[in-house]
Amino acid sequence: MQYHQVSPQELKTLTTAIFTKMGCSASDAELASDVLQSADLRGIDSHGVARLSGYVRLWNADRINAKAQPSIVHETNTTATLDGDGGLGLTNAAKAMDIAIEKAKEHGSGWVAIQNSNHFGIAGYHAMKALEHDMIGMALTNASPLVAPTYSKERLLGTNPICYAIPAGKCEPVVIDMATSSAANGKLEIAKRKGDQIPTGWLQNHSGQDTNNPEDLKAGGSLLTLGSTKEMGSHKGYGLSAFVDIFSGVLSGANYGPWVPPFVSFLPLAPDMPGKGIGHFVGAMRVDGFRPIEDFKNNMDQWINRFKASDTIEGQNEVIIPGEPEARMHTQRIKEGIPLIDPVFQDLKAVCEEMDIPFTL
Repeated sequence: MQYHQVSPQELKTLTTAIFTKMGCSASDAELASDVLQSADLRGIDSHGVARLSGYVRLWNADRINAKAQPSIVHETNTTATLDGDGGLGLTNAAKAMDIAIEKAKEHGSGWVAIQNSNHFGIAGYHAMKALEHDMIGMALTNASPLVAPTYSKERLLGTNPICYAIPAGKCEPVVIDMATSSAANGKLEIAKRKGDQIPTGWLQNHSGQDTNNPEDLKAGGSLLTLGSTKEMGSHKGYGLSAFVDIFSGVLSGANYGPWVPPFVSFLPLAPDMPGKGIGHFVGAMRVDGFRPIEDFKNNMDQWINRFKASDTIEGQNEVIIPGEPEARMHTQRIKEGIPLIDPVFQDLKAVCEEMDIPFTL
């Protein structure tokens, strides 16, 4: 597979130009680009610029409002519901987290449900915004129905990610950012681009049988929840996914379950949709609402260092702390650049040609 090494700044400049051409304000274009780049820098390539052409197609299909003006439609001291005005989830969720942080500064915690939005990138970006304020951050979103509940062949849930970001002292923060399916759909997209097979337990075909062919998703198959099978705990992944869907969709007034709008523009919206757009849920909690921040950070460092010092199984050198591989990748890619596989590179080039934007990579 051919790769193109590009500088983070050049990639962000190009991405910002594309969002600007869509009609986003300068600040929204910069923010949306920052969210996508954070995914690429952290090595979550499935949710970085590889998604950019999908946003452009949704905008072309009038499913993304580039000039959105989000507004609070319900509010208490510690909670709010934000109507995203059909805009980019990349910016809606980030702005909602800013609201949650401000509420937490005043009242100890802040929680914001978001309706009428779109795909919000990596959950980690939004949850990690709380870290610079010595807060614990949380971000959830529902997504296009591609996942079957335990015992079902029907797609009723999204990959529905959860992220918690927890500050530490001298150590890197703990960032638990995961899909509630066995694999995120973006990993299947990467496998298709590379022509690779996928591991058993990620996907079932239209008959409900295990498959290693990522193309079977388009042929009526469905992703599996964490655990893959009932015997391996798929009901637990199903429960986590249901939690995300209810908080993101039912609580916010967005769509949920099989009614969540698809990310791809060529699929029609479901009939009789019960809510507005895609939904998210974000929150922030002040650590010093529970105990002194320095005491907490010292204990977090102790927790991390004890886990790092644990005995490892044969063939493994270390125990990995959640978020550690992404933090290492961020450091590496800041120095060495971001590797784009050729299909993504060519996809970006085609978007620029279509939108009459100079391709500067």
